[in-house]
Amino acid sequence: MRWAVDADVPEDQYFGNGALWAILGCAVVAITRRTGPERLLMLKGVGLGLLLVTGRKTGDTWLLITSKTRPTVLDPYVAMADHALGNPSWVAGRILDATAPVGTHVLDLVYAQLAVAAVVVALYQLRNVASERRFPRHHLVRTFLLIGLLGPGVYMLFPVVGPIFAYGPGTSGTGGVEWAVADLWPHTPPPITLPHPVPYDGITPRNCMPSLHTAWATAIFLHTRTGPRLLRFAGTFWLVATLGATLGFGYHYGVDLVAGVVFALTVEGAVRTFDRGWDRSGLALVAYGTAVFAALLVAYRYLPMEMAAHPWLYGPLVLLALASVIYGYVRTTKPGQPKSAAPAPRPEPQPEPV
Repeated sequence: MRWAVDADVPEDQYFGNGALWAILGCAVVAITRRTGPERLLMLKGVGLGLLLVTGRKTGDTWLLITSKTRPTVLDPYVAMADHALGNPSWVAGRILDATAPVGTHVLDLVYAQLAVAAVVVALYQLRNVASERRFPRHHLVRTFLLIGLLGPGVYMLFPVVGPIFAYGPGTSGTGGVEWAVADLWPHTPPPITLPHPVPYDGITPRNCMPSLHTAWATAIFLHTRTGPRLLRFAGTFWLVATLGATLGFGYHYGVDLVAGVVFALTVEGAVRTFDRGWDRSGLALVAYGTAVFAALLVAYRYLPMEMAAHPWLYGPLVLLALASVIYGYVRTTKPGQPKSAAPAPRPEPQPEPV
């Protein structure tokens, strides 16, 4: 359209993209060319697409808010707590350096194309909408939206920028050694010292706690469990590669990933429980997952020195808390689909009157 009217667009000024225009076109077609249930189905699809666009813009706004309203970050606390897990970001960073450039390119592609993986899974789940004239009861898009909408609220409570920023040179044009606590990542783990909030620049988002990339990759993994073998393999690969990328590139600490998995399982459990009518076992899972998530954040904030000084105690405890939520999720709901109501008993055939 810009080419047709010979319009000059200022740099960094956007007027939407092809996908947005396609969504709006579907809305026009639904209103002008469809009627009844078919119109309603198309408008539901349009609404879902607009929710995704809105969710993306809302997430971007939250990231900007965190960088402008949280002048100090809590990275030293998380770095001390991460000693309980053996400083996995430092280990993964060194491994990634040793496997460069192949490992770097592969993990960078996986990390950057997480949304593409989600689209593939969502397309598989929604493939029968047109023929069945209805959306499935549960699909990945809802979980993705909720994770993206709820997660940034935790960023405000627990602002963290990540090891490559707080203990390294920064990346993507933000941060820098002048803002770092020390230039240590990934070759030298941070020494055990009393943590305190540290100032950081007003540009870098405070988007580490929890790791939403890990949460989204976990959701993809869960929603591929009932798909064909290739999709199940892809979901597993994307989860493992995302964990490696978040740690290896220095974007997250290990404890961020634990919190991200717990967060994803709790949100997914809540969505599935809603589908089943808020049954008791589902409510118990959501309450327990929320409690474990809150306990992890409290421990990272107020017990980092104890966690660093006694890693053989607190490391297994953190992993045990994660395992307990995973176990509760598996016990409460099937990995691939929400529990459906038991089928109504079929009436016995009655003899016809003579």
